[in-house]
Amino acid sequence: MKMIFDVITLFPELIEGYCELGVVGRAHQKGSIETRCWNPRQYTTDIHHTVDDRPYGGGPGMVMKYQPLKDAFDEIKETRAARGFRIYLSPRGRLLDQQLVQTLSEQSHIVLLCGRYEGVDERIIDSEIDLELSIGDYVLSGGELAANVVIDSVARLLPDVLSNHESFEQDSFSNGLLDCPHYTRPEEINGMRVPDVLLSGNHKNIAKWRTERSIADTQERRPDLWEKLNLHTK
Repeated sequence: MKMIFDVITLFPELIEGYCELGVVGRAHQKGSIETRCWNPRQYTTDIHHTVDDRPYGGGPGMVMKYQPLKDAFDEIKETRAARGFRIYLSPRGRLLDQQLVQTLSEQSHIVLLCGRYEGVDERIIDSEIDLELSIGDYVLSGGELAANVVIDSVARLLPDVLSNHESFEQDSFSNGLLDCPHYTRPEEINGMRVPDVLLSGNHKNIAKWRTERSIADTQERRPDLWEKLNLHTK
């Protein structure tokens, strides 16, 4: 079954360009996913195609208006004959993690709203959005980069998108741990050697080493993940 991503954005080229490349590009070629952009300016009625206005109460910046966004959502619903699961990319949203990515991969149709300026009229969030989502505790100029993160992370979990050597089952966070270190040829570079165990051909010892390194690296680099993993296993 094909996964559909509809993206509401003022800068469709930021989405379309990314979706032509790498894993996501191959997913499109295979027919595993479909991505379409919807520009709110297409749903304006004034000569300047205005999509933003000053915020009530004053303050810096502008706010994206309700009606162009609502009309975009409505046309998506009419075109797809389905509402879709609607996500607003926002720094105040739930933090994206691998568990949530897995949950989103079980959807068949995701609609991503990319904000700009100071954000969107709160009433579009209240009436149309199912989930506010953040990719980190920082602020971007718009939601397009975050939308690409969602598309990429979800697409790679879909059947037949990744080849065996790219299997997501060994990715960082798939089991709650960081991924282990990886090496390739040559065996030695400037005095730095590949660990002997990886050259041994003993798959049991290799698997043990990789698990131990994943645990050690998670404890050292991401103690927050290690603590979270321990809480879930108690």
